[in-house]
Formats: sequence, structure tokens, C-alpha cells
Amino acid sequence: MTDDLPFIGQREAWHEWLSAIGSDRMHHAWLLAGQRGLGKRAFARTAAEELVRLPGQPRPDFASHPDIHILEALPANDDEAKKKAEGKPWQAKRSISVDQVREMIRRLATKPTLGDRRAIVIDPADELEKSAVNALLKALEEPPVGTFFLLITHQPGRLLPTVRSRCRVLRFAALDEAELDAVIRRDMPESDTMARQAAIKAAQGSPGMALSFVEHDLGGIHDLMLRILHEGDRDYHLRGALAEEMGARPTRGRQLAALELARTVLVGELASASRAGQLALIEAHGTLMRISAQAPTYNFDAGLLIMEIGGLLASAAMPREAARP
Repeated sequence: MTDDLPFIGQREAWHEWLSAIGSDRMHHAWLLAGQRGLGKRAFARTAAEELVRLPGQPRPDFASHPDIHILEALPANDDEAKKKAEGKPWQAKRSISVDQVREMIRRLATKPTLGDRRAIVIDPADELEKSAVNALLKALEEPPVGTFFLLITHQPGRLLPTVRSRCRVLRFAALDEAELDAVIRRDMPESDTMARQAAIKAAQGSPGMALSFVEHDLGGIHDLMLRILHEGDRDYHLRGALAEEMGARPTRGRQLAALELARTVLVGELASASRAGQLALIEAHGTLMRISAQAPTYNFDAGLLIMEIGGLLASAAMPREAARP
């Protein structure tokens, strides 16, 4: 075994995992918990490869290994494409169905193909349907010999206590600025210094967010969001500038990245805000959370979306403005 990783950060979690799979008391179910963008998915895939690695052999490929299985959330609405083509709003809930879990359990009835271990990655575990959770619980309570589960979540509170209690938790920590800089330089070597610095400042330790902010060039948008929070925007001037900075036809990815950025900006202001300001920030963040939950599967108008974001930022700035002499 080796601690050479294809990702940066999370050394403590990785060493805990290596220590566990090298012992005789390896726990059969693991919960990988932490905020979005910390590398839980990359970790799970590498951990699964390490788990099924044969002695003396290199780490195998996750995608093609017969003893690594992944359960992912799938769209539950099959007319999504039709509604999109017609230009109509669409919302397709994504979930992991009971049929997917039952098919996985059926496969567990046979022995692993190449070695004596198999890995099941569930991503994200908080998208399991209720009936799917009930089906999974039996497998977690009585796992086949050599079968290990890796459940990924950024919302562990959404999982049933009966699921959480059967898992050993690996908590993922925010990366420091040097680690974030290393991630950006590795994955986006042509990024300029100012873009990296702006992304690192906004990402709050999340490499996934940092890369997204650089990819979608959100440095100017970040500055405008901070100005709206600090100065307010009674005349809508800054909100207009925000919409102009986003562009008339922003890509879907840019819209989602802007939503994520607005949430991190609000969270970043909590520590320095007054009590009234904190309540306003939390309320605005809660609304953004609801919009973000819908955003991957809902056809928002780009212009209205950015004005909604700007309006929420402006509403969070009002208590601060009122407190000024």
C-alpha cells in the first residue's frame, strides 16, 4: 500500500483509511462526510481501488474493475429532454431508486471476481429513496463477507440515524490556501495569479469551488457580490453591473458557479456581522440553498436568476446599512 494520492489534501482521512484496510478489524461501511467540493468522490474512487488492489499489483482502474460498483442518483423524470427542447421549465428529481439497490444486492450474492474484496460506492447517499434506504439497511446490517460500502454525503443529517450508526465516519476538512493554490496550478496551469487568488479567497477551503470559480472567471462577480453586501444597492446599480458581468447568455455551469459563489460569500461574512446582520445573512443563505437544490434540474431564466441573487445579497446588507450613522 502507498499514500501516493491523485488528489491534494485529506491526508488524515487517507491515512485512517489505509490503516483500517491493513488491519483485521476493517469496518464494513464508511460515511465520507464534508461540504461540497472537498474531493470526497475522488477519495472514494481511490479508496475503492486501494481496497480491491491485489498484493504486489498496481492500483486498478475504478471504471473497469469488476469488484467496484457505484450507485449514482439518476433522473426520475423521463420527459426532461422533451420539456427542455420545447423551452419549458423542467424539474427532474434525481435519486437512487430501490431497483438500483436491489440490483446491487443481487450482485452481492456472488463472490468477488478477482480477489476477496469488493467495494460499493453510493454517491450521494442522501439521495437514496426511502424504500431504497430500507433495502440498503439489510445489506449494512448483514454485509456479505468481503463487501465494503463507501457512502458519500455533504448532508449527513439527511441520512437516517440507522444508516449513520452503521457507518464509520471519515470527515473531510477544508484545504488551506497553499493546498488550494496547488490544486488550481495542477488542474489549470494556465490560470493567472489574480484569478487564483480571487478563487482561493472565495472558495473557503473547497478545491471543487476554487476550480469552478477560476473556470467560469468569477473574480469580477465576486467583487460585485461583496460590494452589494457591504454597501447595499438601493438604486439597483450594482445589481445591473452584476447582470452585465454575468453576460447575456451565461452557460449553465457559470450560473451554477455563481449560485455557489453567492452562498460562500454570505457564509464568509457571518463572523464579522452584527446579530441582526447574521440573521439576514442566514435567511438569504437559506433561500439560496433552496434555489441551489432546484438549479441542477430546473430551467431558470439566466437574467432573472442573477437579479434574484443580487436581490438576496442586497437584502442581507440592509441591517448593516440601517446600523450606520
